[in-house]
Amino acid sequence: MTYTKLFEPGKIGKLELKNRIVMPAMGCSLAESSGEAGPRMIRYYAERAKGGAGLIITEITRVDDETGVGTPNQLSVTNTHVVGQLHRLAEAVHAYGTKLFVQLHHPGSQTPSRLIGGRQPVSASDVTCRVIGEQPRPLTTEEVGAMVKKFVTGAVIAQKAGVDGVEIHAAHGYLVSQFLSPYTNKREDKYGGSFEGRMRFVTEIIMGIRAYCGPAFPISVRMNGNDYLEGGIDDEEGIRIAKYLESLGIDALNISCGMYDSGATIIEPSYFAEGWKRHLGANIRKAVNIPVIAVDNIKHPSFAEQMLEEGNCDFVGIARGFLADSAWGAKAYEGKDLSIRKCLGCMECFRILNDGLPLGCTLNPVLGREFEWGKDKLVKNGNGRKIAVIGGGPAGMQAGTVLAARGFDVTLFEKTEKLGGTVNVAAVPPNKTMLCEFVETMKAEIEEAGVKVRLNTSPSAADLKAEGFEGVFMAAGGRPAIPAIEGIEKAVTAEDVLCGKAEVTGDVAVIGGGVTGLETAETLSKDHKVTVVEMMNTVGKGLYPSVVMHLVQEIAKAGGAIAKGKALCAVKDGEITVMDTATKETESIKADSVVLAMGVKSERPDIDAMKEAFGNKLVLTGDSDRPGQIYDALHSAYDRAFVFEA
Repeated sequence: MTYTKLFEPGKIGKLELKNRIVMPAMGCSLAESSGEAGPRMIRYYAERAKGGAGLIITEITRVDDETGVGTPNQLSVTNTHVVGQLHRLAEAVHAYGTKLFVQLHHPGSQTPSRLIGGRQPVSASDVTCRVIGEQPRPLTTEEVGAMVKKFVTGAVIAQKAGVDGVEIHAAHGYLVSQFLSPYTNKREDKYGGSFEGRMRFVTEIIMGIRAYCGPAFPISVRMNGNDYLEGGIDDEEGIRIAKYLESLGIDALNISCGMYDSGATIIEPSYFAEGWKRHLGANIRKAVNIPVIAVDNIKHPSFAEQMLEEGNCDFVGIARGFLADSAWGAKAYEGKDLSIRKCLGCMECFRILNDGLPLGCTLNPVLGREFEWGKDKLVKNGNGRKIAVIGGGPAGMQAGTVLAARGFDVTLFEKTEKLGGTVNVAAVPPNKTMLCEFVETMKAEIEEAGVKVRLNTSPSAADLKAEGFEGVFMAAGGRPAIPAIEGIEKAVTAEDVLCGKAEVTGDVAVIGGGVTGLETAETLSKDHKVTVVEMMNTVGKGLYPSVVMHLVQEIAKAGGAIAKGKALCAVKDGEITVMDTATKETESIKADSVVLAMGVKSERPDIDAMKEAFGNKLVLTGDSDRPGQIYDALHSAYDRAFVFEA
């Protein structure tokens, strides 16, 4: 498909952009500890420039080292020592005809004291962010003036480094947003009170940047079209702010929404529809005469084209789309939509960042590791040697594509009639249809890579030896874990239920509160009263909090319940017996059907013979090595195929 609007040149101020694709700012924690852009960050952004972004806006870039740290290993523009490496970053992006903005950021109250040396977070007022849970200290009038100078200094440093423009982060409940929003600004000095007072902080920042960087240096402001909090910025107020900012002479508006306290509205999990907030950008675009960038949870190039055709925005923000696939834009330009690994909305990227680690992605095992593990680093020494991959799930397909790229002659064996493995099962619950697209994308990848596929085939070690295979990647997945307890034969597995191989009736007990258990319970709760039984005192381990909250709420809304700290002891007719893990007391829970979602055990068909036949040329990956999520399967498969020595 040809996307006319998406690849039409555009302008922000006097700056010309090659297309309408903007990669907005996302924290990546890839900078050096000094705040400089090191080789890992440079390579990360260069890959997205190569991948078709017309404009890249850096991650949240701190302007204040004392109270302004938002993430570990964060890009900084607080001191001129960063200029050299920031210049190298700009050069790397410019090499692909892509422009670069630095986003000037201060988290205000939305950062924990542990990231700022134990200091108390600062804000416009003493309104506590419920997510962080630490009461901030209001900046004094004099401190606000000093903070203005820090934003301006950051812009000057960025301009000196050869960056094309800056963006002021005035959205998402961070410091500038805390001044703009009546929800967080309770001040009575000149920086609060009236609309003009709330606007004064951002006004002084913009005027200062103009004074020092000149009228031709582009300024974008990222702002909330709606805070989605009672007492905060609503649609009408968002339009008013946008028109005011335009009057100050800025060059573009980047429209988003939400604060930490309004949770998932900032960064949407899978249960948010593509384009759900398009009205925010559309309404503001009608009210102003400067370009509007809008982030709208866009997954598909066709939807991005539609957004532009409908006049919802002038530039589309493709954020996590570029995390899941660095070549999102280039593939769209070539009409290779099926080849794009599209963001699932699983929130794994932010779960990883919240753990203090560099950025990662379920679907992209190279993300954040481009410098060390990029595809250009593959050693192409396969020389046509035959390698077998056992299993057609995500691990098997990922291993197959990497091995083929290295020059091996790869054959993938799948025991069933279709590829995808348990991803086909994981795609059944509500809001998981993007997984179906992912399976189709991986099929396209292995076909393009030249991987041979044999379905309905389970070869033995002897079979593979007879055909001349020199190595084997075991990616056979796992089988549901079934405990040896009284009456367990009366239970069915979540996999069989989701696949339609087993039916449930009446009240249902789902044993296991991990991702499979919660999603199975959500699926069944449409027609049954469901109780989730979990041995631990928490459910959804390893999932991002907003995802867990949604699943728990959906189960509760349907009349279901979650019993935590309960271990399954027995399955009986019409009920189960559970034991409280703390008190050791037992009780019965009504259950006409029992569904097991207690994890998986590794599948390793013909493993002893495989070890004897192939020795260290047998590689276990995915659930065959260690049960985990799709993230674990893809990453282990990529890495082991990357370093494999035949």
